[in-house]
Amino acid sequence: MLQHVILLRHGETDWNATLRMQGHQDVPLNESGLAQAQAAAPSVAALQPDVIVSSDLSRAVQTAEPVAALAGLPVQVDPRLRETLLGEWEGLTRDEVIDGWPGLWEQWRSSNAEFAPPGGESRMQVASRAVQVVHELDETGADRALLVAHGGLILGLTAHLLDLPKDQMEVFTGVSNCHWVVLHRAETTVSRSGWRLHSYNAGLSSVVLPGGEDEVAGV
Repeated sequence: MLQHVILLRHGETDWNATLRMQGHQDVPLNESGLAQAQAAAPSVAALQPDVIVSSDLSRAVQTAEPVAALAGLPVQVDPRLRETLLGEWEGLTRDEVIDGWPGLWEQWRSSNAEFAPPGGESRMQVASRAVQVVHELDETGADRALLVAHGGLILGLTAHLLDLPKDQMEVFTGVSNCHWVVLHRAETTVSRSGWRLHSYNAGLSSVVLPGGEDEVAGV
């Protein structure tokens, strides 16, 4: 059974830099994102994962590869670790969404984990598919799993593993590019699932204060 889960967000893309909604769109890392992935890799590898699973979107795989090279592990890919499907909003900027769907951006950014963009997924749906990966890894004998994924998925999965009520899933801020979350299992914890939060939004720059627009889940 897993004892540690590390959730690493991918590096920067051109769409991150221009505040454009990515969702399931396969946008690769830009030059800055590739440099971020290389810089973060030694610290993430030092957490000693024994299995690495990445979203199948290229920005996640490109982030996973430097860690895998240092850890001497293959990168497994799983589409269940993809970012939130944003439907009609994919490819648009935040301002274009606000103008085109009055009031819906605010609903999406609220604590309503069951709200989904038009043609897209809710936070609950994303967390439900992602947690299946964790449950399956529980059966493999792995101890420390590194999941390389996306901001919205990491937020939802973290809240799900900690067994937070669905109306409190937005208690966490976004995770910055190439920053990570660490959870571990403990015998005594308030979470019925047994998971406890060890660190959140950790990275080479240490704690990152909220407020960066690129931290918006799904961007």
